[in-house]
Amino acid sequence: MTTPASTTTTPARFLLLGDSHAACVGQAARAAHLSFAGGPVGSGRDFLGPFFDVRGTGVTLRDAEAQRLYRSALEALGIRVLDRLEVPLVCTFGFAAHTVATAENWAVHRDDRGDYLPGFLDSELFASLIRATVRGALAFYDHTTALGMRVLALMPPQRVPEMSDPRVFFAAQEVIRQELLARGVEVVDVRARVTDATGLQRAAFCQAGDTIHGNLAFGRLLVAELLDRGL
Repeated sequence: MTTPASTTTTPARFLLLGDSHAACVGQAARAAHLSFAGGPVGSGRDFLGPFFDVRGTGVTLRDAEAQRLYRSALEALGIRVLDRLEVPLVCTFGFAAHTVATAENWAVHRDDRGDYLPGFLDSELFASLIRATVRGALAFYDHTTALGMRVLALMPPQRVPEMSDPRVFFAAQEVIRQELLARGVEVVDVRARVTDATGLQRAAFCQAGDTIHGNLAFGRLLVAELLDRGL
């Protein structure tokens, strides 16, 4: 899922950069004949800690393959540096909440019964831990919004694999959402349309055969929301 989606000869409507959660968005956009550049450039955990460097007016991704895919996306738009981007940036960086919520990483904060102290998941301590975990993604949003570009971040499928703690998943993604809103990022949130009473993603919007991704139907909802926002 790390091959970028190609554009057509029609001018691209947006640049898509993200992890594997961006794949269904690219698939849906292509199915709708919506021209864009980019696609997934790595896995979710690759974009939590520091993953890029600013060199002059450009951004360089530290992973060689991610950098190659990123450069290919820019070239498809006819630009060499990100600050020349003239279309909105659509991104999934930082929203790999299932990775952030890996249960064993939070064991130190649970008691012998597996419970968290009352208020922990709503505390400033928890929020600071999440901010530290996703500091690379937050730095990327800081950089792109400071350039004055329009940035839209896509909330992830509401799917919690066995390795992850659902309580941390839901609390962490809310911290991330609020952090991005505070930076002027537009957060695309279709949870009310795809979840059941438990807050988890309904099967109709889940990719068959895996435990974390949304399917084409989910991607279509996200693309429809992007179009509603004028992309």
